Amino acid sequence: MEIRTQKMRNINEKTLVVALDIGKSVHYGYLRAPNGKEITPFCFYNFRKSFEKFWATVVEFKKQQKLGDVVIGFESTGPYAEPLFHYLRHKSVKLVQINPMHSKRLKELTGNSPNKTDKKDPRVIADVICLGHALTVVVPEGPAAQLRRLSQARERAIDRRTAMVNQLQHLVFVIFPEFSSIMKPSTKSAMYLIKHHTTPESIFAMGLEALAAVVKKVSRGKLGHQRAKKLFEAARDSIGIYEGKESILLEIEHLVSKIENEDRFIDHLKQQMVNYLGQIPYSGSLLSIKGIAEITAAGLIGEVGDFRKFRTISEMMKLAGLDLYEVSSGKHKGQRRISKRGRSLMRKLLFFAAINAVKSNGIMHGPYHQMLDRGMPKIKALTAISRKLLGIIFALARDNTLYVENYNQQNHFQLAA
Repeated sequence: MEIRTQKMRNINEKTLVVALDIGKSVHYGYLRAPNGKEITPFCFYNFRKSFEKFWATVVEFKKQQKLGDVVIGFESTGPYAEPLFHYLRHKSVKLVQINPMHSKRLKELTGNSPNKTDKKDPRVIADVICLGHALTVVVPEGPAAQLRRLSQARERAIDRRTAMVNQLQHLVFVIFPEFSSIMKPSTKSAMYLIKHHTTPESIFAMGLEALAAVVKKVSRGKLGHQRAKKLFEAARDSIGIYEGKESILLEIEHLVSKIENEDRFIDHLKQQMVNYLGQIPYSGSLLSIKGIAEITAAGLIGEVGDFRKFRTISEMMKLAGLDLYEVSSGKHKGQRRISKRGRSLMRKLLFFAAINAVKSNGIMHGPYHQMLDRGMPKIKALTAISRKLLGIIFALARDNTLYVENYNQQNHFQLAA
């Protein structure tokens, strides 16, 4: 689901507010009319018949109170709300989401108590909605929805692969402690040697010349005779253990196989992402920016849903959690920081895009070093570059245009001519 960062402005005397406390299997609903009449919190379940009974209750109460609009709101709850909101997406309702922090703070004002119950929570959610502190929910459709799911699947696959590589490194250290100081176990060259020549005895038995030839071949010439010599000598003098080695080798073989399977799955996900990215009309606009490749573009579109549905860059910044805030009081002037209340994957993608953009031939190399020269820490400078990149991406996607490097300078020369 996609969350747009525009506050509610249309709660009026004709609006029925429906608040939901979402659970894994049981939801609690609460209905409030503008005149104060209400239906006290009631439970319903994650089944179609229960959804239909809930919707019939909403329709009947709306009819009784002679209301026109229906706003249904909920807290951020992960995946548990998705089946219900996919059911409601075709109904004549406005779907909104509130920040759990808002409901938590308002909850203590209700009855002056931090008491949390399934019957109290929906009322608090309704209060937040009526105050206008709710964000519109847009359920992504078509290729954008596919990109969202594929990006999330890729992140999970990478996390699994990283965990398995870490386990593999620990096991290799036990039988060949010197290996990791010579070759990084997560590289393709090291993985090849771990798979085919796992033990130091196996590496030493190859002989120096044969080992050098293998290392040069699998590294495509990046690693030469000197690296092979270090590995050969380390294998000869290794202090790795002998007792229980067969069991360790069995687990190493299993982990290598799982890592290879995960690599194939990640490659397949990438291909699917590229296919769906081609169906997004403005994808070429994002790819025209040097440093933004297909995975980054696909991930950003999946996180946003549709760039064209946002009106201002401030909405986009809030969605990413890159909007700025400060805490100042009296003579104290607080530092400006990003809120981090948006989509974490979107921030991650923009941050890595910023790293590419500030390289020597990157489009943000100059602005980045200007920030560093002013004394700005590197992390803050990269975060500022992330914000700049998001502004560029938003403008290009909105106008469906391509990025032109040094546009302002070129335009200045044209005007001068």
